[in-house]
Amino acid sequence: MKVIGKDIQRVDGHSLVRGKPVFTDDMRLKDVLHVKIMHSPVAHAQILNIDISRAEILDGVVAIFTHKDFKPHYYTTAGQGYPEPSPRDMLILDSTVRYVGDRVAFVAAETLEIAERALELIKVEYKELPCIFDAEKAMTAGFALHPSEGTIGIHDVSRNIAAHLDAELGDVDAALKTSAHVFEGIYSTPFVQMAHIEPHISLTWLDNNNRLVIRTSTQVPHHVRRIVAEVLDIPIARIRVIKPRIGGAFGGKQEILNEEVVSAITLKTGRPARIEYTREEELNAARVRHPELVTFRLGFNEKQLLTAIDMNILENCGAYGPHALTVMSVTSLKALSMYKAPNVRVNGDGVYTNLPIAGAYRGYGAPQACFPLESIMDEAAEKLGVDPIDLRLKNVFQVEDDVPIAKILGEGREGFPMVLYSTEIKTCLDEGRQLSNWDTLRSKHQTGRFRRGIGVAAAVQGSGIPGIDMGAAFIKMNEDASFNLQIGATDLGTGSDTALAQIAAEALNVSVDKIIVYSSDTDITPFDKGAYASSTTYISGTAVKKAAEQCKAMILEQGKKLLQVEEAEIINTDVIASDGQSISYADICMKTFYTDEQMQIMGTGSHVSFDSPPPLNATFAEVEVDTLTGIVRVIKVVSVTDAGQIINPKMAEGQVEGAIPQSLGMALTEFMPFDDQGRMLNLDFNSYHIYTAGDMPKLVVRFVESNEPTGPYGAKAVAEIPINAPAPAITNAVYNAVGVRVRHLPIQPEQVLKELDIE
Repeated sequence: MKVIGKDIQRVDGHSLVRGKPVFTDDMRLKDVLHVKIMHSPVAHAQILNIDISRAEILDGVVAIFTHKDFKPHYYTTAGQGYPEPSPRDMLILDSTVRYVGDRVAFVAAETLEIAERALELIKVEYKELPCIFDAEKAMTAGFALHPSEGTIGIHDVSRNIAAHLDAELGDVDAALKTSAHVFEGIYSTPFVQMAHIEPHISLTWLDNNNRLVIRTSTQVPHHVRRIVAEVLDIPIARIRVIKPRIGGAFGGKQEILNEEVVSAITLKTGRPARIEYTREEELNAARVRHPELVTFRLGFNEKQLLTAIDMNILENCGAYGPHALTVMSVTSLKALSMYKAPNVRVNGDGVYTNLPIAGAYRGYGAPQACFPLESIMDEAAEKLGVDPIDLRLKNVFQVEDDVPIAKILGEGREGFPMVLYSTEIKTCLDEGRQLSNWDTLRSKHQTGRFRRGIGVAAAVQGSGIPGIDMGAAFIKMNEDASFNLQIGATDLGTGSDTALAQIAAEALNVSVDKIIVYSSDTDITPFDKGAYASSTTYISGTAVKKAAEQCKAMILEQGKKLLQVEEAEIINTDVIASDGQSISYADICMKTFYTDEQMQIMGTGSHVSFDSPPPLNATFAEVEVDTLTGIVRVIKVVSVTDAGQIINPKMAEGQVEGAIPQSLGMALTEFMPFDDQGRMLNLDFNSYHIYTAGDMPKLVVRFVESNEPTGPYGAKAVAEIPINAPAPAITNAVYNAVGVRVRHLPIQPEQVLKELDIE
């Protein structure tokens, strides 16, 4: 291939490194109103009265909205396909607040300082209500956090269960009863925040035709358009959503978060409006990863093969339920798609509490699955007296295996049959074994204060949501044999514009600089469900390939007509007839535009897949544990991934190198404690510690050769898979170093010291 698999420079690279105005807030609007949200200081209360009289007379205040200004209309902020599987449990402003950070009111003013001062002048009388912060206790709290009237899709209002999941294949109880070995463990993953450097920011204005334009940092522009239209009761045709460059998202912008707020301001005042979250608001009032408490029971026979997997999930949704069912579905699906067992069962509840709202975060439930599963597999390997890598290799799914749980576990709908057409997990584990020096490090006897250990974890992800995700593309040819590629797919910093340009260029036999990319403008680009579920390369890429191939077929047909031959072929950028005549791409287009054959050479493509081929990963972590302080330091991480044909190796490597520190943070440094009133304590990057360049261990990143027959040029997804395995690899390494088994993240030094039993 000419461009697939090559380190092509990013199509937006020059504009980014030169600091060109490419991000949402780089646009300067005249007469813009600055919008600020008043957030609740209490975790659960009824608003008895809001007095805005002092605020509305403040010079420079233009508009104030409270719950009295909106008709009750419940919706979900989750940017998902329609009808959304998430419960519709939120109002734009409600007379009840359900967590510290919930919306109470919002203000638009001539300056940011005036808007902030106006918030101070609003007086709210609250009637505080009982709070619940523990997900298990919430199901028997005796009071409901949400009303039954008006809300849609809540599984059990009275028990505060936003979503429920259960599925079983075979007879798990009988299989466990007759298994030679049964292992059980309870594990938990915590709240963590996406911590993207660019905050949530949106601009709105009315264009010359009185249409609402929303310029916003989002992963889901088409979902933003649909949901804003619904919430504000205006036609979709009156809304245009533009997504510029994004300064990080990681799932946190798969949410309709404040676009409806600034839209309401613009529609009321006729003026442009701007909102930008502070870092404190990002940590407190945006979205976080769902904490999950997961219980596993694994049964093995005498040959160390799995006989049964029993899984129970308790998911803390926070105050509202966007993504409640679907994150839990992914947790179970990915856990039960890694190792094959004839009997599997999952039971799960996503529960409301008076804590911040949990949403989509890179991995989307798979990290919550990988940590407990890979922990208990390590525990089982030790008790069975087998190398942890060997136990995994005995039980992983192989090529042509059916993954039966996929048939019944979709994301809010019934699933689809799933057969593995490609998997190189054995190669990933074997190569990682060598690169990490596994055998030597495992066998070393550790003494002294600082003790080193090594751990491994395997992981699986998906490539899009089967039967649900759809992407589309349009390509048109220009006179100089350049092409305009219009895609709804959302580049959120991953480089997907470049990857899709490479796919188009490969199909059209041209260099990437001949592909001019336009993405994510709902007026001029075709529909795409957005950047989530590791779907862009696999789903949108296939749509691009279809469009490019259709365009290429049209070029060939026009070339034959112009040459007046019946047989010809495309070689490089020429149509060459069997008699030796030839005509270039540029001449074909020019003559097609300006001769009797006048027409536009173009192609369109849409794609939805009923397959979701899993990328796979093996991660090895080497750690050092200080036995005096309990502090764990990561020395080296080896990550080996099967993502099918890699479209752009450098960009893929960047995906892995960006995912690893997010997993290290969840394992070691990212703490989100709350006081007894439900107030988050770590509200800046001084106290909420994300991994920085100075904290990073040595990274070794590799991709194995693989080809996925259902993907564009053999590609699978790469965006999310590398985030899943580092955390359990670290905790398994801690056990190898000092014999302390960590079952609840993040690792706390005092817990390590408490359980330390060394000479």
